[in-house]
Order: sequence, then C-alpha cells, then structure tokens
Amino acid sequence: MSGVRPGPLRWLWYALGGALPERHRTWVLHDTTTRTWALRHLARAAVQLAIPVALVLTLVPGPFWIRAMAALGGVALGLIFSIAYMPETTEHRLVKAGYPAGTAHAAHEAAQKQRQLEESARKRAAAARRAQRHRG
Repeated sequence: MSGVRPGPLRWLWYALGGALPERHRTWVLHDTTTRTWALRHLARAAVQLAIPVALVLTLVPGPFWIRAMAALGGVALGLIFSIAYMPETTEHRLVKAGYPAGTAHAAHEAAQKQRQLEESARKRAAAARRAQRHRG
C-alpha cells in the first residue's frame, strides 16, 4: 500500500519542500523508497527550478538568448546540486513525515540487495541452461 496520494496542490507544496499532513505519511515513504525514487526526486527538482527559470525568462532585461542561456546554466547547476544531495534530501523528507533518520538509506540498501540476489539467481539459471545445452 502506498498510502493516500496528495492532490496536485499538495504535491506541488511537497515538491517545493513543504511537509504533508499525517494521512500522506505512507505515501511519502513510498515516494522516497520506491524503485523510481531518483526519478521522482529529479521531477521535484525540476518543479523547484521552474520558478526561477520562469522569472529569469520573463523579468530580466536583455536579449532572450542571454536570458535563456542564464536559465540553462542555472538549471544545469541546480540539477548538479540536486543530484549531489539526493540521499540527504530524501532522508529529510522522511524525517519531516515522522520516520526515523536512516529509513530511506535502509530501504535503498535492502532494495539493492534484493536486486543483486535476483540478478545472481538469473545468472545462475542462465549458466545452468547453457551447461545443460552443452551436455545434451
């Protein structure tokens, strides 16, 4: 169960760094620990970057190409920082939702271990099939 998903306005608030009500607690856990947690983090970062980009493109005087290049540079730098601090930001979101620090790290480690076990089993099965083919 992934909990109660927030509506568009609450999600926007959440994407901008706001805390969600208690009823969304399990959804926050799902959002920050699911298989696509990194992509979800980047989507939230894109929402956060959209506001300054829009302001630069509309309010800063000068040729559009200069404003666009400044916005592009800001987006690149913002995404670099967002990626660099992705684990910490994810943990902070879970702490705000009432989970103990380290919850996201533990969930990501467990998922990684499970993926490795599945990959190892897949490779063993493939090797067994190849060996069976060569014997027969």
